[in-house]
Formats: sequence, structure tokens, C-alpha cells
Amino acid sequence: MRKLLKGALIASICSVGAMQCYAQDSITFVSWGGSTQDAQKQAWAIPFSNKTGIKVIQDGPTNYGKLKAMVESGNVQWDVVDVEADFAYRAAAEGLLEPLDFSVINKSKIDPRFVSKYGIGSFYFSFVLAYNKSKIHGAQPTNWNALFDTKDYPGKRALYKWPSPGVLELALLADGVKPKDLYPLDLDRAFKKLDTIKKDIVWWGSGAQSQQLLASGEVSLGQFWNGRIFALQSDGMPVGISWNQNLVMADFLVIPKGAKNKNAAMKFLAYSSSPQGQADFASLTAYAPINEDSPALMEKGLTTYLPTHYSKEQVSLNYKYWAKHGEEIAKRWNAWLLK
Repeated sequence: MRKLLKGALIASICSVGAMQCYAQDSITFVSWGGSTQDAQKQAWAIPFSNKTGIKVIQDGPTNYGKLKAMVESGNVQWDVVDVEADFAYRAAAEGLLEPLDFSVINKSKIDPRFVSKYGIGSFYFSFVLAYNKSKIHGAQPTNWNALFDTKDYPGKRALYKWPSPGVLELALLADGVKPKDLYPLDLDRAFKKLDTIKKDIVWWGSGAQSQQLLASGEVSLGQFWNGRIFALQSDGMPVGISWNQNLVMADFLVIPKGAKNKNAAMKFLAYSSSPQGQADFASLTAYAPINEDSPALMEKGLTTYLPTHYSKEQVSLNYKYWAKHGEEIAKRWNAWLLK
């Protein structure tokens, strides 16, 4: 009788407040949109829902100001958010994130570069040097120096517009700084190097825009996310790639402080970071899995397109440094853009 009364009560509540009832069995997942979020939906959200019965509602794009405002107001509408690694560390320091429950999330096989108390890798990727073969005459570019060699490699250059890890580091590497000596960043030296090609730079702010610039020939070469180059090559576009000193960057999955569906969010993070979840996402995007058991679950031919295949050439960007100094660097970056 008690069970029947309890069931009737729940049914009554759900009929009156359907959204409240529904929210108990759902999470809101926020990412960047486009092909990346489509792949996250296919690789993680759909199989996770099939396995657990927890619905994953897609939202986006990721907006750091909005996340912070939600937490500070106490009205958190998001449960899992895909953010850049440096923001994950900064947000944790500002008290904006829930600590992760590693009794639910298995981190034993997660690359230690991509896990912290407050975040776990969504995926990792590399900034690579890529070029339009029809625009390159003679020797193919092999390192970041080519970006600054307008004589042998004429044409416009594509660079990521935002003040985040990548552009300043590649400028310093091209100027002769060794990877082990990159940090703390010598900002004067980096901006001086960028000054030499500033008039030739075409800035991109999204993966789709970067692809269009390179495929159309508007730029001859530039800095790109490796997965976007993989997509162009898969479509038969005449683009080449150099993995020399590929710059490793990552996205993290985090749970905002005060998330209404925290327990379900932990389960989602456990699935998305699992060997199969990471393998499925990497197979769709050519972004690298953060779980060390994932490559064995993937087609062998695909792994040659992943940053994991070029680990000896990698330069890992320092997310913690950027988390601490990113805001002051951004001020100088924005001022430099306006000069």
C-alpha cells in the first residue's frame, strides 16, 4: 500500500511539475557547437542515455561569463561544461566548480596531463602547422619558422585570434626558444616576433573559419587544430601538415558549483572519459583520447592522424601558467591587436 501511495504521489507531482520531475533524470551538457558537439552527442550523450536512462540536453556555446554569473547568482542551469584547460584551472581557483568524485570517475588510465581535482579531459588536440599545397612552391614547410619566412612562403598566415595558449608559444619557438625554456613567457620577445608578420596575419576564431581560410587559398599556411585539418584531408582537399613541435592543448569537462544534477553529471563524466567513450569520440574527430586504453579500441589506420602518434614531437602548453597569468596577458594581447 505504501508503495502504491508513493507511486501515486510521484505521478501527481510529475503531472503538475513535469519539468521538476524531468530534471531529476536529465543533465544539461554545454559545449562549443558545430562538428565537435555533434561528435560529443554521438559518442557520449546518446550511448550514455541508452545505458543509464539519463537524458542529455544539449546547450551552448560555452560562455565563461555566463558560467560565472550562474554560479554567483546561485541559479545554475548547466550540469557539464566543456571548457579550455586553462579556464578549468582558473575557474577552480575562483571557486566556480564542483570537485570531482573519483569513486565514480575512474582516473587510473587517464593521462595525468588531463585530470585535476575539478576537471577531466574532454579530449586533447594539437595546434599544427598546415598549408595549402597549391600555394606552396618548392620545399614544403616543416616547422613554425615557415610562418615567419615570407620570402620562401609568401601569402597570408592564419593564426588563432584569442589570447590563450598557442600563438605566443609558437612565436617564441620560431625565435629559437627551446621548449623547456618557454615558461615564464617572454612577452616582449613573442610580440616582437609577431610584429614581423602582423600585416600578413588573417585571424580565425572558429574551426570552421580556419578551414575555409586554408581550403579557399586565402591563406597559404598557418596554425590550425589538427582535427580540422584531418577533416579537410578526408574531403580530399590539397592540404599538408607538419607535426614538428605540435602544441598540445586540451579541453576539460567541468561541473559548475551548485549544479542541480551533480550526481548524474559525475556519471556522465565517467562515461565520457572511459576507454570506449574516448575511442568513439576520437574516431569521429581525430582529436586525441585522454584515456590511455582508448587507442587499442580504434582502427589502426586512424591513429596516424592523432596527436598521440606524434608524442615525441609534442610541446605541452602550460595550462596552469595561463590560468594564473591569462587575464594580464589578455590585456596586453588586446592592446597589441589594436596597434
